[in-house]
Amino acid sequence: MESSFAIIAEPNRRTILSLLASSECSVGEIERQLQMPQTSVSKHLRVLREAGFVEARVEAQRRVYRLRPEPLMEVDAWLAPFRRFWTAHVDALERHLDQMDQAPRKGKKR
Repeated sequence: MESSFAIIAEPNRRTILSLLASSECSVGEIERQLQMPQTSVSKHLRVLREAGFVEARVEAQRRVYRLRPEPLMEVDAWLAPFRRFWTAHVDALERHLDQMDQAPRKGKKR
């Protein structure tokens, strides 16, 4: 079985996950959003379903997919130790922007 990272490395699968993060979607809705053939969408959905990233339910004549958070929580847990690298940069940027807002502007009257 592929790792979670190998599965989400594929751009179309990430796009599908992003779509499902906001709401459930049918295969047809995903096809329209991605502008891909049904066979390609179904292939990506099968990979995501087998890896546990999504689940489907039958609704009349269509399958509706939704996101399952557990595999993404595993990816998030793996990323946790690395957050300090970008958090420090974001915090420094926020401090810099705050200082710029508080500094008097040269050549402009207040």
